[in-house]
Amino acid sequence: MDEISGLIIKMTEFFSGDPKRIQHFIKVHTFARVIGRAEGLDIRTMYCLDVASVVNDIGIKPAEERYGKGHCGGKLQEQLGPEPAQKMLRELDWQILLEADFLVNAYEDSLSKESIKSFRDKVFKTKAGIKMLEDMYGV
Repeated sequence: MDEISGLIIKMTEFFSGDPKRIQHFIKVHTFARVIGRAEGLDIRTMYCLDVASVVNDIGIKPAEERYGKGHCGGKLQEQLGPEPAQKMLRELDWQILLEADFLVNAYEDSLSKESIKSFRDKVFKTKAGIKMLEDMYGV
């Protein structure tokens, strides 16, 4: 699963029980991708657009939880959206960082193949990280 798909799943969990909000952010994401591609955005900019379009309304939920249903205007979303968005995005980045760090530490700490396999099975999630680990250490 790619990172954007994983983020969409996390946002679906975040808005669990609110299909209107889930449908909304998925539609926004789809239109943003179409427009971005039609405009010829480079890969890095396209990735940033993908992420931003998925989490753009994340502030609605905390605003409504704090101020009541329907109280989720743009200003409230700007104030209350960054914290849950950063947490969600850090989880994705953290996984990649964790895997990258282990690729180095396994060598520097002379870990056994059994230890490497065990860590892979328990911790690694990304296809790229798993492939690099297996190729690098022959596990």
